[in-house]
Amino acid sequence: MNYPVWELYYLNSGTLIAIIAVLHVFISHFAVGGGIFLWLTDLKSVKEKNPELRDYVRKHIWFFLLLTMVFGGVSGVGIWFIIALSNPWATSILIHNFVFAWAIEWVFFMVEIISLLLYHYKFEMLSERFRLRVAFIYAVSAWLSLFVINGIITFMLTPGDWLKTFSFWDGFFNPTNLPALLFRTGICVMFAGLFGFVTAVFLPESGFKTQLLKYCAKWLYIPLPFLILSGFWYFYAIPENARITNFWLNRQTGNTVTVFIISTVLLYLLAILFIFKTSRKLQQITVFILLMIGLAWIGGFEYMREYARKPYVIYEYMYSSSIMVSDEERLNKEGLLKYAKWSKIKEMTEENKLETGREIFNLQCLSCHTVGGVKNDIIEKTRGFTYFGVLTQLYGQGKVLDYMPKFIGTEKEIEALATFIVKGLHHKDATLPLMSYKIKEEKIEIPSFNASKDEYILLVWNDLGMHCLSDSDRWFIFLPPANNLEALLIKRGAKPEIITTGVQIRYQIEKGFENPSKHVKFWNYAEFYFGKNFPENVGITEKGLHGLFDLDEQNGVFIAKALPVVPYNDDGTYNPYPVFDIQAIDKNRGIILQKTKVVAPVSTELRCMICHEGGWRWNGISGISDETAINILKTHDRHNKTKLYQSALRGKPILCQSCHEDVAVGSKGVKGHNSFSVSIHAWHANYIPYRDARACNLCHPNDPQGNTRCNRDIHSRLGIQCTQCHGSLHEHATALLLGQKNSRSANILIKNLNPETPLYEINARKPWINEPDCLGCHTGFQKPLNSSNGFNKWTANINMLFKTKKENMNRIPCIACHSSTHAIYPAFNPYGTNRDNIQAMQYQGMPLPIGGEVKCEVCHKIKMNTSMHHANMIRTFRNKALLNNY
Repeated sequence: MNYPVWELYYLNSGTLIAIIAVLHVFISHFAVGGGIFLWLTDLKSVKEKNPELRDYVRKHIWFFLLLTMVFGGVSGVGIWFIIALSNPWATSILIHNFVFAWAIEWVFFMVEIISLLLYHYKFEMLSERFRLRVAFIYAVSAWLSLFVINGIITFMLTPGDWLKTFSFWDGFFNPTNLPALLFRTGICVMFAGLFGFVTAVFLPESGFKTQLLKYCAKWLYIPLPFLILSGFWYFYAIPENARITNFWLNRQTGNTVTVFIISTVLLYLLAILFIFKTSRKLQQITVFILLMIGLAWIGGFEYMREYARKPYVIYEYMYSSSIMVSDEERLNKEGLLKYAKWSKIKEMTEENKLETGREIFNLQCLSCHTVGGVKNDIIEKTRGFTYFGVLTQLYGQGKVLDYMPKFIGTEKEIEALATFIVKGLHHKDATLPLMSYKIKEEKIEIPSFNASKDEYILLVWNDLGMHCLSDSDRWFIFLPPANNLEALLIKRGAKPEIITTGVQIRYQIEKGFENPSKHVKFWNYAEFYFGKNFPENVGITEKGLHGLFDLDEQNGVFIAKALPVVPYNDDGTYNPYPVFDIQAIDKNRGIILQKTKVVAPVSTELRCMICHEGGWRWNGISGISDETAINILKTHDRHNKTKLYQSALRGKPILCQSCHEDVAVGSKGVKGHNSFSVSIHAWHANYIPYRDARACNLCHPNDPQGNTRCNRDIHSRLGIQCTQCHGSLHEHATALLLGQKNSRSANILIKNLNPETPLYEINARKPWINEPDCLGCHTGFQKPLNSSNGFNKWTANINMLFKTKKENMNRIPCIACHSSTHAIYPAFNPYGTNRDNIQAMQYQGMPLPIGGEVKCEVCHKIKMNTSMHHANMIRTFRNKALLNNY
């Protein structure tokens, strides 16, 4: 920020540094190890009185001098030149903080130059004793140069106590100084042997050459255990957070680790060729291959070291964008541009929004990214995201994937950068999506009921209140078409009787919804998801859209499980509330004892395309499009090193829960993976910029302008939103993460969440098991206090869930009388006033819980004066004003 930005879009400055630095480091390590090699080899020639070895040393010096002093010196100057242009502020800090060290290093360097020139040009003139002293002086001064440079380089990764004291000595003798010094010394020795091969292979064939090659090979193999031990020490001296971030989360590090490991194996395997007698030609070819492998090896190591300090250029002191960590809070409040000395724009307006975004991109992104370039191309990285998707990426930047620095600046500056990326680079619309779906209400015919004559009532309900269906079948699914209906047949009387024998409960979907296979491709790919092919329009429990309920003897209810309902009507209209006709039939007599209707709520309004682009799949109304699904898979593959997209292209899509545990589909997942609910909510909580119900509505089908509007019960009409039961997105995700045990990724996902409830107060929960408890607000079945909040008051186990819990007599499920979650009586369905109130209206003429408003005669045929099923039920309805529309 204190210096102008070098605007290189295709080949950014970081890549230029890497090209020059890797070559320089390769040669500079040889300069240190080669000096030791020359001294000890010359010493060996003197002690053994070996003129052939002495002549070899003489020839090797010239090669050594040209490579290290000429190329090494020029490339060293090149590094200073390039780092001063790419990151002048960090360079300035290193110069000023270590000015004494740099001065000493230049003294050592001058000693190197003088001693090497003297050693080469006066080799024949000097006495053996004096010549060896000169060689020794070069070797020591070269190693001392390494000692000084190593202290400064390791400071950038582990500044240690310098962050508090700003002491030269604390910065120099930092936590990784010694292990890195030992490791680099081993590298120097290894490279000495590697470059020794270069001059040895061109000697005439002789016994001496064979012995010399074996001698050079020793220089490779002897430091190997030393390298391994010091390498582990070096690795574990790095802060744990840096190790996790850059050797686990950062997928780019994985590539360099692979290069490092493969090149290590090849380096030592090919070096064996020089131990055994092989042809001169093969040796000469092999030595150049070894040099390339050695270059790749040091490149892999240096890249790992560079990646290890991400997102900083000086760890925990200065970000790679040259922004000081200490300035972060101030810049987030007051703005980045205000303090950017070389930016011509100081304040964003609508007119200069695009240009402002470009300035911010140069300041914050260009140090690591290119534009259509060779590395970290921002265009490729953001392809497949909408404007809102890019906003979320910037909002969540550096939180989960914290090898990137967090975006620093105001919300307006985030918007400007997102505008530049989307409009300026992708040439796409840079506006927030507007959802507006006009719903057509449909009248529903309420089945008849004669209170004086009918002997039975038939209660039927959906167990969830909304089943969401992911209809991206060709690419992936996480929820198949599988809606559950449950039923209870009650024989009316002074003491009502629940009937489970001698009857059958029959169901039939309404016209237009009988052929879901015409609208979704689930049946084309079912075998890949569930290991079995199913007939068209038959679900995963082998039930179709007409048939019989099964008796669940354990719970005393009838159940029709996993009915393959979709919200797509054959006439091209969308209705997430298709209706089933239900009949209770006497098996022996074949007569209908009672009939009713029930909604089977199902929605495909999963709005992944708000971020992942692509639009709706089905008639422009709903569903996950191919483009959206592909963008999601590519994002997953990029972050998790999976190949889901390629697998789907080959016709083998994957059920998400095959890896991620999920009670909802009965999947145990893969050990070590977070559950599906944890993965979805916790990841996105780090990115979505909202905390209130808007965050829920981005993904769940409950937007007030959406095509489903699933939260349709009395609570929503009273103004109670998702967050009052489930908590804000950060609270919701935190509770799930706390319930995810033995997961390293859970710790990463939680660390940047900022829940409104203190972390130590949040109760852990398991998805689909620990849900908001009704009695958490309705204490003693009474009216909740105005301050009541359902968050953090979870059901203890699956038997305490609203959908499974029974009343005090342990006979009737609560849901049978109160209706489904999010559709509690009285419900206000946007597709028809009484679409969710059918049975309440049928049996008692009002949309209240069965038996509500003291309508005990629905089942008992007479008024009752005791609250047998639960406390506080013999009373009038509290919110009668809500019923004005009925």
